[in-house]
Amino acid sequence: MKVLICDPISPKGIEYFKQQDGLEVVVLDHRPTEEELISMASDTAAYVVRSETRITSHLMANSPNLKVVGRAGVGVDNVDVDAASKAGIVVMNTPGGNTISTAELTFAMLMSLARKIPQAHMSMAQGEWNRKAFQGTELFGKSLGVLGLGRIGGEVAKRARAFGMSVLAYDPYLSPARAKAMDVEVATLDQIYAHADFITVHMPMTDETRAMVNREAFAKMKPGVRLLNCARGGIVHELDLVQAIKDGIVAGAAMDVYETEPLDKDHPFRSIPEIVTTPHLGASTREAQQNVGIEIAESISTYLLTGAIQNAVNMPSLDAKTYEKVKPYLTLGQKLGRLVSQLAPQQNDRLVITFGGKATDVPFDPIARFVLTGFLANAGGNNVNQINAKAMADSLGIVVEQVQSNEATDFIEWLHVAAYKGSEKTSAGGTFFGAQMNPRIVRLNGQSVEIDPNGVVCLITNQDRPGIVGHLGTTLAKQQINIANMSLHRDREGGKALTVLNLDSIPSEQALDQIRSDQAISSIRIVKL
Repeated sequence: MKVLICDPISPKGIEYFKQQDGLEVVVLDHRPTEEELISMASDTAAYVVRSETRITSHLMANSPNLKVVGRAGVGVDNVDVDAASKAGIVVMNTPGGNTISTAELTFAMLMSLARKIPQAHMSMAQGEWNRKAFQGTELFGKSLGVLGLGRIGGEVAKRARAFGMSVLAYDPYLSPARAKAMDVEVATLDQIYAHADFITVHMPMTDETRAMVNREAFAKMKPGVRLLNCARGGIVHELDLVQAIKDGIVAGAAMDVYETEPLDKDHPFRSIPEIVTTPHLGASTREAQQNVGIEIAESISTYLLTGAIQNAVNMPSLDAKTYEKVKPYLTLGQKLGRLVSQLAPQQNDRLVITFGGKATDVPFDPIARFVLTGFLANAGGNNVNQINAKAMADSLGIVVEQVQSNEATDFIEWLHVAAYKGSEKTSAGGTFFGAQMNPRIVRLNGQSVEIDPNGVVCLITNQDRPGIVGHLGTTLAKQQINIANMSLHRDREGGKALTVLNLDSIPSEQALDQIRSDQAISSIRIVKL
């Protein structure tokens, strides 16, 4: 079986591949085009990449014997994971392999910004001796705003505290207990923008984080702030950053990642002395490259030669027979986690997953991991998978409990997920309908319901009285929004009711405002499942 190493990995990783009987190893000495890869694809069983080579759906469609794609690193932005899943191709990564290297680079950039080290070096290299031009600032006593306190953000915060800095942390999934243990203060984005002397980004690229540090954010920042991004290009709006520096809001920036890589030769970052740039060096240490190279070699070799799955992004680590038995629960668990995540307040400290009836006969751990992938989707973006979900929950201070219940219910098998923030609880329970094991949400915050957990779901709390259904149908029809399914639930006649709508599209704010105009409606929530 041919293993095609498309991007450079450590020699020890390559040597590990070559030592495995049954594997043919081909190492490319340049960045290949898609056409070149397709020309070599007919007998390729595995592609090994870093961040440069893209594994597209088109390439996979032309790779008839492809079994696995391995990313020597954490992010899989350059791999079409959905296409791989549909084609039955395993995608693997190396979670955690570059945590320390990225954290250390971030702190090196932080020091460079504070003391203008790169600019001073360039001046010296040009034969100058201009001490007055490079007056810096001390880190001691300054505040560091950390956007995203996962593994890397946590390591940066630890180093900042050692330098006498106070740390403000924004992370919707960071529990108060975890923040206290790390000696950081939980803050909102606006609080960080208003008070932080330095701001560093350590969040995944998602729809919510894309260009989140933009013109509006810069307008809220403390004048003279210094900004760092060693996470993902595109989280910081680059042209808005350039303007913020020209306007005197941002005193300096350090960037290791960019919206488009390689960075264009005429990009304004290259000509602004206040900006320190490096060419995506977060994982570029000998130790990190050695670690991820060996780790991906071990995972791919084990899978190709034995079928065992490790560090998979798109598949549970289960044998085929067990996987078929557990598969319906994985889907249900992920849906429940996603639902509870969108309804619960931020900064939960405990997640309780309860298995009842026949659900107690299946392996708990892979199901719990899928619950977490749903619950943490907004926190970790595409980087969250069943392999790293528990580690991410732990880094955020979320205690995960798995409970086996013998409670008598109307269902022969059921799964229940509850998120706690102190004594505040948000919960949902589900089971299966029919021989095809179709998932259904049957309990929401203690109330009996029947919800099809697919697509756009609208949850409306209202007083039980005639005319509500008509009001909803008429309002949505005017906005050309189709109702795919509807279920109604109430505690008593004339009491509190819950109306659940499955919609074909997301209502506009105008439509939601029109729905809220009925005084019998007390709340409306849109969730995406």
